[in-house]
Amino acid sequence: MAVAVIVAVVVLLWLLTGVRVVQQYERGVVFRLGRVSGRVREPGVTLLLPVLDRMRKVNVQVVTMPVPAQEGITKDNVSVSVDAVLYFRVIDPIRATVDVQNYAFAMLQVAQTSLRSVIGKSELDDLLSGRENLHQGLEVMLESPATGWGVHIDRVEIKDVSLPDSMKRSMARQAEADRERRARIITADGEFQAASKLAEAATRMAETPAAMQLRLLQTVVEVAAEKNSTLVLPFPVELLRFFEASAARIADGPADGDKTAGAVAQPPAVPAVPAVPAQTPADGS
Repeated sequence: MAVAVIVAVVVLLWLLTGVRVVQQYERGVVFRLGRVSGRVREPGVTLLLPVLDRMRKVNVQVVTMPVPAQEGITKDNVSVSVDAVLYFRVIDPIRATVDVQNYAFAMLQVAQTSLRSVIGKSELDDLLSGRENLHQGLEVMLESPATGWGVHIDRVEIKDVSLPDSMKRSMARQAEADRERRARIITADGEFQAASKLAEAATRMAETPAAMQLRLLQTVVEVAAEKNSTLVLPFPVELLRFFEASAARIADGPADGDKTAGAVAQPPAVPAVPAVPAQTPADGS
């Protein structure tokens, strides 16, 4: 009887050594004598046969893996350095354990080679602005080997694109020139519109002469409101033209009068007086 109790206690202790706990974020793959035994062990308490069974736990959480920067030359011959980030998780623990030695390291290597391939097939503008298509292309390239390893690609994104300093300066000059061009176009457009409005206003003022006087009085009011110490006297333009015409007539009048006077009234000619020879007294007179 005592022997049976001892044997029962030993067997119970032996069984207790095979008790394992699988966490909620893990799955257990059991190897019995080197072969995968049964199905994947779900979270909770599971019982193993001591000495015969070995269980390997696989994390099924989403893994965030940064992909180191990869240098390459784009399709338009620009040297760039691109890094990315990869999100994946294990959906088949048996394949992730049996078919590949280290699925995380394998995914990292595939991501690096795929990233270099994408750099060589893309242009610089696509890397800077059209990244959505590149993300989809990277995901397709990674999905094929990942499926055979029991891994699912949730998302892959390009994180940063590093450019040479010379290219940065060239892009800055290009952007500056483009902004200057647009500023000049906008200024010229504004000048054109202002000139058109001024021409239209001049045409309407020419049709109504009183509009010019009203505009002149309005300008006087605006100047007086800004600087009260300034006195502005409006001077009609027609009066200036009258003074200019009068000055021209006065300048032309004396010249014509001098010519007429010279022709009509000339001083009389003075008759020449003959010279009388001097008489020399005779000798002995």
